[in-house]
Amino acid sequence: MKNSGIIVGLDIGTTKIAVIVGQRNEHGKIEILGYGKVPSIGVKRGVVANIDNTVQSIKEAIAEASAKSGVDIKYVNVGIAGQHIKSLQHRGSMIREDSEIEISQEDIDKLCNSMYNLNMNPGEEILDVIPQEFSIDGEHGIHTPKGMIGSSLEANFHIIIGQTAAAKNIYKCVRRAGLEVVELILEPIASAESVVSEEEKEAGVVLVDIGGGTSDIAIFHAGIIRHTAVIPLGGEIITEDIKEGCSIIKKHAEELKIKFGSALARENREEEIVAIPGLRGRAPKEISLRNLASIIQARMEEIIEHVYYEIRNSGYEKKLIGGIVLTGGGAHLKHLAQLTEFMTGLDTRIGYPNEHLASDVTEEMASPMYATGIGLVIEGIERYDREAGKIALQTPPVAEEPKQPEGKKKKEKKVKVSAPDGDGKSISQRFMDKIRNLFEEDIE
Repeated sequence: MKNSGIIVGLDIGTTKIAVIVGQRNEHGKIEILGYGKVPSIGVKRGVVANIDNTVQSIKEAIAEASAKSGVDIKYVNVGIAGQHIKSLQHRGSMIREDSEIEISQEDIDKLCNSMYNLNMNPGEEILDVIPQEFSIDGEHGIHTPKGMIGSSLEANFHIIIGQTAAAKNIYKCVRRAGLEVVELILEPIASAESVVSEEEKEAGVVLVDIGGGTSDIAIFHAGIIRHTAVIPLGGEIITEDIKEGCSIIKKHAEELKIKFGSALARENREEEIVAIPGLRGRAPKEISLRNLASIIQARMEEIIEHVYYEIRNSGYEKKLIGGIVLTGGGAHLKHLAQLTEFMTGLDTRIGYPNEHLASDVTEEMASPMYATGIGLVIEGIERYDREAGKIALQTPPVAEEPKQPEGKKKKEKKVKVSAPDGDGKSISQRFMDKIRNLFEEDIE
């Protein structure tokens, strides 16, 4: 499946586990071959809390996606999030042995890989290293140093850090479900791939993915990711607020939020009432939609305040021409964009992944709810193509052999393919190898 161009994204969320099978067509759009979605019963705030329940949910989602797509799924690109995720900026440099030789992809990879040697706190690991801007011999602002010459190569890096145990548990769940992890991808980066345009990234934009347990943030400027953060608040806590505030069961609170929820109380009239079925033998309960919206607005204001704090903390508050893009299941709330604009002063829109999808995709898949899953497919395709391109560039050309006289046996000509970095593995795959080596016995 890896060689066929078919990529699978596995979104392990707090409220749902989604599996999306897709491939890029000749027009550069993503064709969804099949998908599966089941409730998530073993994940809390983006972190695995129950291995067995999570494994069971993954198996069910994989079986559904496999049946719909007709693909035997073995390899997946997995999203990682959770409140343990944090990021930092770091500058790295290296001195090249021969300044007259062109800078190669190996030089760039060597500099990127050196960032994995940074000292981390106990229990933490570097999940991903993203180069931002390069400098060659003091010349700054270089985005693609490959092919240039110089004696010193420097770069600013955006380094994403997470707990080893959290990554280990995700890996363990995927393995127990009979699958292999190809890439471990930060979820806000995946979501941005599906709903944010290159023009917005260039202009400066904030991606806010409001999930069930967490809200993920990614800030871009000049086409480069500048800041990432995860807020431990999402749609599930809003449901809990409605449950407590209206004294109803969680199932009815979730239905109320989806069908009648609004992030602005003033948009609802006092006389708008909805009746909730009472518990066995009890009368129906009447709830004012304005009261419902007041409960939702209070919690959404708290989430937006956290988002605005991260925007200010990033140092790019005044450089975000593209404003804010809201996506994820929580972005379905009515009037959420208006509330966000009012509190932050930044233009806000809802991000739908349909821009990157083929025209025959179902309406359901164009929902913000699937932004992360579709983004995992897009990012997986991009990374796969980059790795395949590296190998192709390092494969010696095969000369056309002269015709052999009849009766003479033609000698076989062997072509040695040297893989990038000597092992053919991407940076995040090397992180997964660390997890394998550290915990292989535990996993088995």
